[in-house]
Amino acid sequence: MRADWDALAQPAEANANGQMVGMAVEWEGARHPPRSLLAGRYCRVEPLSLERHGAQLFDELHRMPGGANWTYLSHGPFSCLEDWRQWVAANAALDDPQFYAIVDARDGAAIGLCSYLRITPADGSIEVGFLNFSPRLQRSRLATEAMYLMMRNAFELGYRRYEWKCDAQNAPSVQAALRLGFTFEGLFRQARVNKGRNRDTAWFSILDHEWPVRRAALEAWLDEGNFDADGRQRASLAQIVAAQS
Repeated sequence: MRADWDALAQPAEANANGQMVGMAVEWEGARHPPRSLLAGRYCRVEPLSLERHGAQLFDELHRMPGGANWTYLSHGPFSCLEDWRQWVAANAALDDPQFYAIVDARDGAAIGLCSYLRITPADGSIEVGFLNFSPRLQRSRLATEAMYLMMRNAFELGYRRYEWKCDAQNAPSVQAALRLGFTFEGLFRQARVNKGRNRDTAWFSILDHEWPVRRAALEAWLDEGNFDADGRQRASLAQIVAAQS
């Protein structure tokens, strides 16, 4: 347990009283996300709009048998389009959480949902969450690029800490966080009750000084040259990370 603490703890120094304190921070502060479009090679991350994305997202996010993509979310699935439209209308204009649609750049189809939340510019901390990927988006280049675009934007806005939290039982989300380069920080036991069930929450983060290495690996994986004519990856993200180490 102590080894984990030492591995995660940031550098410290002694003050005039001989107490250990965190290092002084030369930091200009972060800005609140301005709700702007984030454009990539394969996808766009667009501020959520009822008019542009509502009906299509309803169709795409309700394709999985049994609504499996909604299991670990606090809302949904929705029994009808009107209920979904009401949810989108109530949430699309919020500043925190700040919702976005993930749009396929090839045909403009809205195929996923994500958000920034717990946005704290004064502390330089921001979280990505409310992730809901349609079958078309799951395990695709677009999904990875959307997460890359969200990360890049956050660090360009000056944030020092980028968080990912999920239900500890949500194995795909845990695996995705680790694949993308997040560091597992710990488990918050009995953190919530979600849809009548206990939720232990797993916490992950990427820090600003870690981002350049993570960014280089993600950009190398997303490069068109990393995929053959059939869209198969030539090197996995894990292989790229290992080669860069």
